[in-house]
Amino acid sequence: MAQPGWSRGQQTTVTQVLDNAIAMRGLDFDFLDFSGDKYSLGYIKARSEALARGLAAAGAAPGECVASVLDNSIEQILLLFACARIGAIHVPLNTAYKGEFLRHQLADCAAPVIVAEKEYLARVIEVEDGLPDARTLLHKGDLPAAKPAKLKAQALDDTYLDGSSEFADASKPADLGMLIYTAGTTGPSKGCMVSQNYVCNMARQLATYLYYTEDDVVWTPLPGFHMNMYTATLLSSLMVGARAAIFPRFSVSNFWPEIERTGATVTQILSSMIALLAQAPDNEAMKRCYGQLRVAAGAPFPQPLLDIWNKRFAPKMGGAIGFGLTECALVTSCYVDEERPPESSGRVDPDFDVRIVDEDDNEVPPGTPGEIIVRPVKPHVMFEGYWRRPADTLKVMRNQWFHTGDVGMFDANGWFYFKDRKKDYLRRRGENISSMELEATFRGHPAIQEVAVHAVLADMEDDVKVTCTLRQGAALSEEELCRWSIERLPYFCIPRFIEFRDELPKNPVGRVLKYQLRDEGITANTWDLDKSEIQLVKR
Repeated sequence: MAQPGWSRGQQTTVTQVLDNAIAMRGLDFDFLDFSGDKYSLGYIKARSEALARGLAAAGAAPGECVASVLDNSIEQILLLFACARIGAIHVPLNTAYKGEFLRHQLADCAAPVIVAEKEYLARVIEVEDGLPDARTLLHKGDLPAAKPAKLKAQALDDTYLDGSSEFADASKPADLGMLIYTAGTTGPSKGCMVSQNYVCNMARQLATYLYYTEDDVVWTPLPGFHMNMYTATLLSSLMVGARAAIFPRFSVSNFWPEIERTGATVTQILSSMIALLAQAPDNEAMKRCYGQLRVAAGAPFPQPLLDIWNKRFAPKMGGAIGFGLTECALVTSCYVDEERPPESSGRVDPDFDVRIVDEDDNEVPPGTPGEIIVRPVKPHVMFEGYWRRPADTLKVMRNQWFHTGDVGMFDANGWFYFKDRKKDYLRRRGENISSMELEATFRGHPAIQEVAVHAVLADMEDDVKVTCTLRQGAALSEEELCRWSIERLPYFCIPRFIEFRDELPKNPVGRVLKYQLRDEGITANTWDLDKSEIQLVKR
């Protein structure tokens, strides 16, 4: 494989992307749609600058984090650009987080300013004593009855400060633009340091490989705490002069009416959504939108599902266009309509050098699976390391290559295939889940002695199982434990399966053999949430 050479590449900031879009389309261009509310480029620029002034007055500073717990909204978008204007770091957090999950990330990013939706304010206030660096809570909506004792509360609507002149842009391409937290699958969740140029470069990759044009309307229900909404919808649309439409959250019943209302030609969705839509009954909006979608992307389409989509909805192109992860964007890629072998995720992207190696970092020949390792061939196109965790960063940068912990393979023609994941982690319906953090939560139950959280195969995909032992003399049912966990965990972390045992399998040094538990799967003694009377609320 030819070795790529180093080049500077295009270096950009998110505010430059916005300014370039204004030069291309004008201030009055209706760029953004939130459930029918339209926002022009001029509005986004003026309001983000007003928010930047207000954030600075509230204590946000260059190089420091501004954390947010917000649903999909215009405020979320304005925060991205406002933080960039003052050189602060945008840190959008998962809105399902509560308790220790939320406290850890708010404390870890050391944000002096936190922005929160009305529905999540109580969660932030509950953990404020564990946030040593936090000073100001900007609230969207009214405060709950239990007011913050430590944090200074201020209405977000009152934070915007208008000015007579344009707010100076303090950011540079190399500056940190975002922290995106990993799920902490092998330890506490870590903040991936994403530069301004990295997020812009990934947006450029997606706009290129999906053939975005100014005639497109890109629609997504994906949340703002994922990279996809920023890179595949917001910034990529700005780069080509397209329009973007963002929905509060995914709904099968609202999908086709929204596609029809917005005139969407591109949709960015997750694999679980692809399956739900394929299996949903016909509706009139779906029939009217037959063939309207040019691209349905965001996740791989298994061939059986792609066949259903092609027959029922007739998108011109469908599927994922490469392999990547939060730390290093799309490291393999291909054009969405490019002929490629089945199950391949493209070829090495020109922004990266990608190798497949054995346990000793020796490169393996084509056709041989091994660990995927990556290094950039341009500056600031992958993560800058883990926030405040130099040891963890060095651990994954062995021999100056980023070790993904994933297993892949190249064939003799340079096509890449993802094979498996080395890390002990869970992935469920598009969400990564930290088994370590789940185990810490379940250990907090007074009846639990030992616990292991692991994946089991159910209905053709991985789901979450808790296998645990009880303290001597303790009485607890599986349903009681599940109901207890609902009050303490994000909805997508609630285990489907629970099993009590007398002891957990361990190796000679006392470590639980999770692989054995995974292999044993669903046993005759396993309790199943789906067969119980519990109804989960996705909030």
